Amino acid sequence: MRIVSGKFKGKRIIAPKKLPVRPTTDFAKEALFNILNNRYDFGELRVLDLFAGTGNISYEFASRGTKEILCVDAHYACVKFIQQTAMSLEIPITTVKSDVFKYLRIQQDAYDIIFADPPYDFSSDQLEELVSLSFGNNLVREEGCLIIEHTKHLDLSEISHFQESRKYGGSVFSFFT
Repeated sequence: MRIVSGKFKGKRIIAPKKLPVRPTTDFAKEALFNILNNRYDFGELRVLDLFAGTGNISYEFASRGTKEILCVDAHYACVKFIQQTAMSLEIPITTVKSDVFKYLRIQQDAYDIIFADPPYDFSSDQLEELVSLSFGNNLVREEGCLIIEHTKHLDLSEISHFQESRKYGGSVFSFFT
């Protein structure tokens, strides 16, 4: 994977093969950040990256100047890899090893962007719970959004707070506001 824009544009990050992840493709990531670039000032954002995996999305935010980024993942090796990468790049990423659903139930801070990239085998009900916890606990700021990356085989348009979806190859980004 590589960072597609910002301070670290072109930087390749090699994740260990043993990590249980499916990183967002560079093509989809670049498209996502083009959308976000038109909506937000990255330097002013607070970002929560759920099911963070390799930290791929968080590195993009940091490369573009985001100063407050929190990554949550249940897998210890993923959290450790993100910590090591953030230290080597000297970027402001904080990590938490936790089940995302448990974390959202106790979280009290609000974010401008919550990005969630759960396993593609998650059901619509699990994704609906993710939306419900994020908005029910007031974790999404007034002008903010929750973005869920999911398989093209799911339609989340019936879930409350749904705004739009964008499809890139086999991946879909659904935006909730």
